[in-house]
Amino acid sequence: MELAYYSDLAVQLVNSEEPERGTDKLTSVEAVRELFGASKQAARRATDADVTRLRGVRGRLRAVFEAADQGDEVLAVDLLNALLLEFPVSPQISGHEFRDVDGSPKWHMHIADYAANAGAGYAATASMGLAFHLTELGADRLGICEASPCRNSYLDTSTNRSRRYCSDRCATRANVAAYRARKRLESERSERADLLASQPSGPRPDRTGRTADAAHDSTPVTER
Repeated sequence: MELAYYSDLAVQLVNSEEPERGTDKLTSVEAVRELFGASKQAARRATDADVTRLRGVRGRLRAVFEAADQGDEVLAVDLLNALLLEFPVSPQISGHEFRDVDGSPKWHMHIADYAANAGAGYAATASMGLAFHLTELGADRLGICEASPCRNSYLDTSTNRSRRYCSDRCATRANVAAYRARKRLESERSERADLLASQPSGPRPDRTGRTADAAHDSTPVTER
């Protein structure tokens, strides 16, 4: 199993809640089991108590993403290290997959956890996966979606570190909003220009409030 899978667990847990929208999917043991995905054996261990456990871990993982998104790498690492100490794992080499050419084992790293409950096991693998992602690709690869009011977390895997949104849908929505804002500004500027152009032009009053012509007429003529 690729280590990237474990970092995705962190994203899935964080995004089970959308604070800005006031939604929370993590409300039942069934929701906990859905988080495990293909790990059906681990999912069967889940109980109602894991809902509370994972909600607590979720807030701490979100804090890691927010610190990284704000450019505070040291804080992000400190928060993540605290999770790793609390929820340890045992990395192992696994070969349960085989190569197509000669049938030899396809060796890869596998994170095995021996936690007392499903929630702690999920927290351990998610935290370790996120740690691998951070150390291999950089803390700036952990982001928070810029599309309001989304604020979901994401892992930037782009080649030029340019990702700003959690999904194509959010990117499209943000681009449409920006386009409409530009068009609205252009329209307002055009309306102001038309208004100025429609105002009548005439002689400007001097400092005394009289027009230039009136001031000229009132000037006494010097007799020769």
